[in-house]
Amino acid sequence: MMIMMMMMMRNTLVVLCLGMLMIASVSRAAALGAKDTDRLYAELLSTYVHDGVVDYQGLKADEKKLDAYLDILAGIAPEKLSPDDQFAFYVNAYNAWTIKLILTGYPGVKSIKDMGTWFASPWKKKICRIDGKMLTLDDIEHTILRPRFKDPRIHFAVNCASKGCPKLISEPYQGHILNRQLDDAARGFINDSKKNYLDGDTLYLSSIFKWFAEDFDHDVFGFFSKYASGDLKNQLSAGSRPVKIKYLDYDWSLNGR
Repeated sequence: MMIMMMMMMRNTLVVLCLGMLMIASVSRAAALGAKDTDRLYAELLSTYVHDGVVDYQGLKADEKKLDAYLDILAGIAPEKLSPDDQFAFYVNAYNAWTIKLILTGYPGVKSIKDMGTWFASPWKKKICRIDGKMLTLDDIEHTILRPRFKDPRIHFAVNCASKGCPKLISEPYQGHILNRQLDDAARGFINDSKKNYLDGDTLYLSSIFKWFAEDFDHDVFGFFSKYASGDLKNQLSAGSRPVKIKYLDYDWSLNGR
């Protein structure tokens, strides 16, 4: 009886170990699939995005490559990726599907808002094919990215194809360098004097900080100061009076050339 019990326990351990190996193998395969996809997306971004300005005319001529990327993206199961790879996956998906949305109406699109209808904003259109589901851009940002990862730097990574947005970077987001990329995106946006600036004791900020104040723990000034650099940081630190905050109008014009 004892021998039988030992054999059963051994068999159970073998099955569990095999199961864990299979799960790990699937996860590695999913991650490799995401990296393969990144190579294609990287080609598009490096060719058609420069300093945040998007060459939509060039992308339109190369739209089949974008479609191929989106097809591959649709076949990846993000839930099998690591948390950082998931984060990067959804940011890339958001940005790539936003580009595709613009291209469906290009040329003639002056703003992403042109892509909406009386019945639905462009962010509520079910256009994003991910893991067998049809999602909206709002689904990705507000149902997945914000609540799942709770990282305010999300707002400097997702791009709404507008000049008021943080710049679309010329490379894909990738899990193994995600923290550095998010820091760079936040720092780049905060220190862009076209988007935010200090005038006397008044700090003029992008409306992003107003719309998503809760994501910054209602301490916009604290978050802003953390990523400010150079003269801006020195001015904020040297101020003897409390800084007032005012929010700028958002520029929804297309971030193309």
